[in-house]
Amino acid sequence: MCGIAGIIHTDDRHGSPSRKILTAMIHTIRHRGPDEFGIYRDQYAGLGHARLSLIDLATGQQPMTNEDESLWIVFNGEIFNYLELRSELEKRGHRFRTHSDTEVILHAYETWGNDCFNKFNGQWAVALWNSRERSLILSRDRVGVRPLFIHQGHGRILFASEVKALFADPNVPREIDARGLDQTFTYWSPIAPTTMFKQIEAIVPGSVRTYRRDGTHTDELYWQMSFHERPFHSLREASEQLREHLDRATRLRILRADVPVGSYLSGGLDSSLVAKMGRNAKEGIFRTFSLRFDDAEYDETSYQRMMAETLDSNHAEIVVSRYDIARVFPDVIRHTEQPILRTAPAPLYLLSKLVREAGIKAVLTGEGADEMFAGYDLFREAKVRMFWSHQPDSQCRPRLFDRLYPYLARSPQSTKGMALEFWKQGLSDAGTPGFSHDPRWRTTSALKRFFSSEIKDSLLRHPAPSILDSLPLEFNRWDELAQAQYIEIATLLSGYLLSAQGDRMLMAHSVEGRFPFLDADVIEFSASLSAGYKLFGLDEKKIVKEAARTLIPDPIIQRQKQPYRAPDAASFVGDKVPEYVEEMLSENALRAANMFMPKSVRGLFAKCKQKGSNDLFSNSDNMALVGILSAQLMFHQMIAGPRHDNNTELDFTTDINIFTNDVENTIQ
Repeated sequence: MCGIAGIIHTDDRHGSPSRKILTAMIHTIRHRGPDEFGIYRDQYAGLGHARLSLIDLATGQQPMTNEDESLWIVFNGEIFNYLELRSELEKRGHRFRTHSDTEVILHAYETWGNDCFNKFNGQWAVALWNSRERSLILSRDRVGVRPLFIHQGHGRILFASEVKALFADPNVPREIDARGLDQTFTYWSPIAPTTMFKQIEAIVPGSVRTYRRDGTHTDELYWQMSFHERPFHSLREASEQLREHLDRATRLRILRADVPVGSYLSGGLDSSLVAKMGRNAKEGIFRTFSLRFDDAEYDETSYQRMMAETLDSNHAEIVVSRYDIARVFPDVIRHTEQPILRTAPAPLYLLSKLVREAGIKAVLTGEGADEMFAGYDLFREAKVRMFWSHQPDSQCRPRLFDRLYPYLARSPQSTKGMALEFWKQGLSDAGTPGFSHDPRWRTTSALKRFFSSEIKDSLLRHPAPSILDSLPLEFNRWDELAQAQYIEIATLLSGYLLSAQGDRMLMAHSVEGRFPFLDADVIEFSASLSAGYKLFGLDEKKIVKEAARTLIPDPIIQRQKQPYRAPDAASFVGDKVPEYVEEMLSENALRAANMFMPKSVRGLFAKCKQKGSNDLFSNSDNMALVGILSAQLMFHQMIAGPRHDNNTELDFTTDINIFTNDVENTIQ
């Protein structure tokens, strides 16, 4: 895992890219790779790299080049099948100077061009500079585990792992994009290529962008989620195949590292299964890490400890309070670089700190299982609503909602009349794209009532793109569950769970997350399953439970699903609340950001303070307060905050300067 950055000049008027700015860009993301720093510059390109050393500690430094030094790479991530690809490339005559997966990418691109990316099984953000053709190739992994942002203007292309690195260049404009704000208050995050900032784009997951020497570019999807059901003789047969795929994926992520790999334990099915397979893959000390909560509603300690005892792991825990969440929230937003509607990333920020302090650089997690194998309540809600839509006047069918949300202290079903009216909305749209997600989007979009008139006017002139406008051509041929899964993967998984809650919270403390459920073969296998193997009646992740039998304790397999959650609005009211909360929600701060109506926000904040930290907040108030506060922090940190100090220096272990127009090449 690493941080990457670069500057490409598409004309001759700028001279070579600024070493000072490139250094500043890497300095801003040094948390992503504190082990080594590297830089490359020629007449038109500058590449920078901050390295977190996990594979080939001795010779894997970047930027790295091919044999004739025509192709240069900076790479963030891991290609887990790099040994198999290396063997295939060696048979084709390629010779390797390192033992790294980075060099495999170089040779693979030389051999297959853009087709190489579909051969990779891993998680990556890659930048390849072809110095002969003066072309830049940028790519992200299939589902967007690793981030990559770009800015283009005034004859330059800048790219980086995080937006703050782009803002290290004082010529890059800093301005909120209302479309990104609108998407966040619909889908929970901006959807690539849209971001929270004007003139900043995110490379789309599963794609390759190629810039030519004149600055024009083409985009190509090398992969897109597609469902293609194939028959199995039985659930047992299918579950055995899943276990084989998942076991191989976990072994790759444990064994393909030259440092120890630990594992998160949430107490749920997914992390427990991955941890067990990780434990089986390698002998010796196995480290596991868990979050505990002061609030009993969110705590899963008993299941975490049960699994840790089963694994005989060296287990560490951290207890998180509401005050802890409020205390670190500004740091969390500094890393998410986008508003968030829940505080859930904050405890994970603290957990990754615990992991790093334990000397572990990489951890397994169960992320992706709910999306690939239908584990969320949203999928169950959609199934009940679809069933109800066939007889909308039925009094019996909506009673199925009573089976949902057993983990909530205040279930939506506690006020049945209001709940049924909510679920009944949009029943006539059954069978249309987005039907599964309409209740969530409707709930979240209601928060836009707080938007300022300027944001609303901007959105009238330039509406935010809808995910429903870019669905695959085959979307309507899939069953209802597959459609819901596709939308969930394209929105919440890529934009929020793997970004704000995943990559950014892990890399804030220089820890890499490894996700066996997002292995390329596991994804393809999940897409081949019929709906009943995933959601059997209202029993979620049926096949995962079957695959876990005999591996993890029955109480963990049989327990009611409890999604990972944390205290939200309650963290920012009551005693000991940090001063920044009042400051960010003050009329002056709200007017300065000009994203929300000060009077409405002040009313919301007063309402929440009146309830106090011991009360239960409505879903709407929870999301509104957290979303607005996080957006305010983001603005005042990234837009109104101080400019980066471009006089920063780094100790580059790799420092390459090649200026052909000076006839002389210098490699320091």
